Amino acid sequence: MAKLIFFIAVQILFLAVVSSAGDGEDFARTMDRKLLGLHKKEKLTHFKVYWHDVLSGPNPTSIMIQPPVTNTSYFGAISMIDNALTAKVPMNSTVLGQAQGFYAGAAQKELGFLMAMNFAFKTGKYNGSTITILGRNTALSEVREMPIVGGSGLFRFARGYVEARTKWINLKNGDATVEYSCYVLHY
Repeated sequence: MAKLIFFIAVQILFLAVVSSAGDGEDFARTMDRKLLGLHKKEKLTHFKVYWHDVLSGPNPTSIMIQPPVTNTSYFGAISMIDNALTAKVPMNSTVLGQAQGFYAGAAQKELGFLMAMNFAFKTGKYNGSTITILGRNTALSEVREMPIVGGSGLFRFARGYVEARTKWINLKNGDATVEYSCYVLHY
């Protein structure tokens, strides 16, 4: 009988705690924009970086983790990347950061990828800052436009877009260098 009374007392206590926890309306609040630096004038920053996708050699920067569904298309293939971002086209030019993320074959009838990557800057004024790119890349088009959906560090609350242009490609092994012209609105 003592166990039953103890069990009921615990249940009543549990119900009292749960019912006093609130109705869930207090999970969000209005904030002062100044606390996050949103009172400052928004800036538009433009810069170019060169994205080096290396599939060959002893140290590839792009690794296929899921092969394509068929041999005739890249549809369904997924590749993880940790590609160098450089200041100029040659791969041995100044490294500004890394492009980290993945691209996936998302089109059945053309060479089209879903790109999801962060440009993580490692030098200069933007050291430690990132921009996030998420969009469609039809790799055989001369110019591809993808949105910038966010950022961190000096690029907090970033938005904008990038234009990608292939500068060099090795059709035998798939290595490529792509110019990313970035237009970023941020505070």
